[in-house]
Amino acid sequence: MRFFSSHSWELTPTEAVALQRQLACQVDARTPLVRWELIAGADVSYNRFSPTVYAGVVVIRAADLTVIEKQGVVREVTFPYVPGLLSFRETPVLLEAFERLRCEPDVIMVDGHGYSHPRRFGYACHLGLLLDRPTLGCAKSRLIGSYKEPAKQVGCLAALKDEDEVIGQIVRTKLKTKPVFVSVGHKIDLPSAVRVVLASCRGYRLPEPTRQAHLHVNALRRAGSGSGCRS
Repeated sequence: MRFFSSHSWELTPTEAVALQRQLACQVDARTPLVRWELIAGADVSYNRFSPTVYAGVVVIRAADLTVIEKQGVVREVTFPYVPGLLSFRETPVLLEAFERLRCEPDVIMVDGHGYSHPRRFGYACHLGLLLDRPTLGCAKSRLIGSYKEPAKQVGCLAALKDEDEVIGQIVRTKLKTKPVFVSVGHKIDLPSAVRVVLASCRGYRLPEPTRQAHLHVNALRRAGSGSGCRS
């Protein structure tokens, strides 16, 4: 799989913030995703004090949620660990993993935020723009915004808001378990992103694409004798 555009990764945190603001206006958050057959889940594992990063992509068949391909990359990075700028640390190595894919996923789900970001340009937006593919974020915790807890039934939703703007949805994916935080990445609207997440759940809190990607990168980390990870 090829990606279509890039930019210099030799940036300071201040320059990275400026680039996020510049690229945010290019995000497409309005296009419905009508159908999808293959979903790629992406995740990254590392110790925040180590330069070694373990990136993984797992492709899932939507019809039966089976894994059909896995790719992983391990390398050292130079960009520091800065909350709100994690895509500048994680995206370059993830792009290498995507380049190795033989499959062409219809939609990409990342373990992180997209539009639900202080500058409306989280990790899922960055990756989606560079890959030019429908991309969404499915995070395990809130970055910004406020919300009311959704009802306890699976599939219940609550809006994630920053002041009066809806920036994502809180989605209940499993009974008696914390919800997940879903947001647009690129080339997809928020209702479609929620549908993809709910359609790819298999009795766990995390949808299968990011759950399998999480397992994959942590296996890579253990094989590399690493200790500790971002999760």
